[in-house]
Amino acid sequence: MFTGIVETTGKVISLEKKKSNLEIGIECSFVNELKKGQSVAHNGVCLTLENIKGQGTRDKGQYTVTAVKETLDKTNLVKLKIGDVINLERSLKVGDRLDGHFVQGHVDCTAEVKSIKKEKGSWLFKFQVSNTKSQVSSLIINKGSICINGISLTVVDVENSIFSVAIIPHTFKHTNFSSLKKGDAVNIEYDVLGKHIQKIISNQSV
Repeated sequence: MFTGIVETTGKVISLEKKKSNLEIGIECSFVNELKKGQSVAHNGVCLTLENIKGQGTRDKGQYTVTAVKETLDKTNLVKLKIGDVINLERSLKVGDRLDGHFVQGHVDCTAEVKSIKKEKGSWLFKFQVSNTKSQVSSLIINKGSICINGISLTVVDVENSIFSVAIIPHTFKHTNFSSLKKGDAVNIEYDVLGKHIQKIISNQSV
């Protein structure tokens, strides 16, 4: 379980196809605090740490994770290139403050960046969701929570399959939002509470 508050960014240093899976090498600043088997959100995708290198040194260490075919089919990890910046968050500790919202690290779909507008002191990003209009209208609500590339954000507006979020300077500077451009794909995780409510309502209507 995560909160959608990105701790740091990492850099993709290796990509190796292994049958239908993809092994991803990440360089980041908190490797000394990691251990094998931990869960870390990568652009909002929960992945398990495997090999860890560089612990105990002053330089940035590195580790590997594996994304299986199901993950590659539903997320933007399949489009990663060496040198890409990726948002990272370790799992939530019991007793910590919940600054974002409950995020599972289970991406529902991707969305495309439709426009980026710089405003006074912020940026307005518009996204078009790749799955059906009915899902968007029922799971994304004005001023509701949504997770984009692992970042907990508040929806500004939603119309049909397009919704917008406002990005403050801190988020823009400390996440990979600063490298996004029109046409890029981002990972979307809907609010888990909204998904449960939708499931209950749909079962009642059967």
